[in-house]
Amino acid sequence: MTIEEVQNEIIDEFSMFEDWEERYQYMIDLGKTLPLIDEKYKTEDNIIKGCQSKVWVHADMEGDKINFTADSDAIITKGIIAILIRAFSNQHPKNIIEANTDFIDKIGLKEHLSPTRANGLVSMIKQIKLYAIAYQTQLN
Repeated sequence: MTIEEVQNEIIDEFSMFEDWEERYQYMIDLGKTLPLIDEKYKTEDNIIKGCQSKVWVHADMEGDKINFTADSDAIITKGIIAILIRAFSNQHPKNIIEANTDFIDKIGLKEHLSPTRANGLVSMIKQIKLYAIAYQTQLN
């Protein structure tokens, strides 16, 4: 699936819920399915700067695609990173770099986060794209 197809799937899933309480519960459930980062990658180098809670993200190149793993010490944040990893994992670096992230606005996530969590979300996206840039450079 392309990034856009995955993002559209996420938008469709979130549209099934009546209110934000149900959406938060869904995010918590998604967080429970997150491909967890290996403990050895829970280092300062893999911590997302700008997040209120601790979030670690690690990327590995498999063939010409990047796979992400992550973890967080907060359940909502874990759900947020799970959504991002679902959208961007198993994708080519160039596609991640060029990907639009407006699906976040379409599911209404940014407007329902506290300012510090919204900043953390932006930092998570930035870090995922930085990994993609680094791996794209290696491919060239």
